[in-house]
Amino acid sequence: MKNLIITADDFGAAVEVNEAVERAHRDGILSAASLMVAGAAAADALARARTMPRLRVGLHLVLVEGKPVLPADKVPDLVDATGHFRTDMARAGAAMFFRPRVRAQLKAEIQAQFAAFAATGLAFDHVNAHKHFHLHPTIAALMVETGKAYGVKGARVPLEPQAVLARIEPHKRSGVVALTAPFARGLRRRFRRAGIAAPDSVFGLAWSGAMIQPRLKGLIEHLPEGLSEIYLHPATASYAGAAPGYQYTAELAALTDPGLPALLAARAIRTGGFLDFLVQ
Repeated sequence: MKNLIITADDFGAAVEVNEAVERAHRDGILSAASLMVAGAAAADALARARTMPRLRVGLHLVLVEGKPVLPADKVPDLVDATGHFRTDMARAGAAMFFRPRVRAQLKAEIQAQFAAFAATGLAFDHVNAHKHFHLHPTIAALMVETGKAYGVKGARVPLEPQAVLARIEPHKRSGVVALTAPFARGLRRRFRRAGIAAPDSVFGLAWSGAMIQPRLKGLIEHLPEGLSEIYLHPATASYAGAAPGYQYTAELAALTDPGLPALLAARAIRTGGFLDFLVQ
């Protein structure tokens, strides 16, 4: 059996992202979105989500390149002089691991983001982290602890089957993937031990910001058995804070390709969110 979650990240980052999420869900194959609860357009995202009951929404935990939910003076070691999260992930990660004061601030902010999502009243479909920062063991442990408290049932683990990518186009194995894979496998075991499901396969790492139509179509054609997730970053236009080089509108075009619903049906692939595929 092939089950597929098709997720848009950064929901709430900007109106341009929110517009694309709505269009890709109503007119395309998007089945889930990950909400930045402190994003500049989070209120707009929430208003749109409430008109789309079949769109599964989860928490996109942001601990880098964004703003905290808590006031900056409550998390001074996590933010820079502007009140935004630090962008130097290596140094920030080291402080989170070694310094108890920083870990306490991190725990408070993670709990605040979970609480902010719960306060929306939306069904809590899943959790993941911006820039896959939950590969960090301290963040992973706090995500599991807090996720269990809020009854979260699903989470993304960035483990991407390289052989599948190679069937779609010539593909050079990534050194980053090789380096992070052991951490990702450990993270998946940690989630599953805690009763939080993780997909068998996740796609979007190698082609982050470049999940164009031939690639999305190819992944559907070569989708492995089990539960898979494909994540994208659609937007109707570039926006403040957009990642350089990301093909936002091309990813939206891929999600709304009129031929893909028939392809999913022909391959007997069911789409939805974690809550649609997990035994309650």
